[in-house]
Amino acid sequence: MGRFEFPYMAAMRTDGRRRPPDRQPTLLAAWRAALADHDPRRLVIGGKSMGGCMASLITDEAGVAGLVCLGFPFHAPGKPAAPRIAHLARLATPTLIVQGGRDTMGNATEVPRYDLSAAITIHWIDDADHSLVPSKASGVPEHVAWAEAVDCTARFVKKVMKR
Repeated sequence: MGRFEFPYMAAMRTDGRRRPPDRQPTLLAAWRAALADHDPRRLVIGGKSMGGCMASLITDEAGVAGLVCLGFPFHAPGKPAAPRIAHLARLATPTLIVQGGRDTMGNATEVPRYDLSAAITIHWIDDADHSLVPSKASGVPEHVAWAEAVDCTARFVKKVMKR
């Protein structure tokens, strides 16, 4: 299947003007359209931040083999008291979330307290932010953190595609 862009991203690339994301119904319709001509059982879908969140909302409906989310927005930045995770408690699709340990949208202290489905595995990138970039103080270069994210994602995809 490859990559696709949400409509607002494609428009931004065309005219160069920054704009806010489309509303949720438009984003979900874009996901459904992208999946329409594919055998979902042969797909692992996902995305970064909001893209992964939107994928998580349609993954069970779509019947895909797996879901990978990089930097999941469990809540608005710095607002852990208002999580956006109700659908994650009942998610049935095997899911990998690669999350920075100090992500302001869900860190290693907050997220383990959430009621998440047993289908979800979280891989923590130590001392990394929402973009999976480690702090300078950690001494871990960004490319090393991303190599870890890619490696755990590759292992996950191999595992779910064997089912």
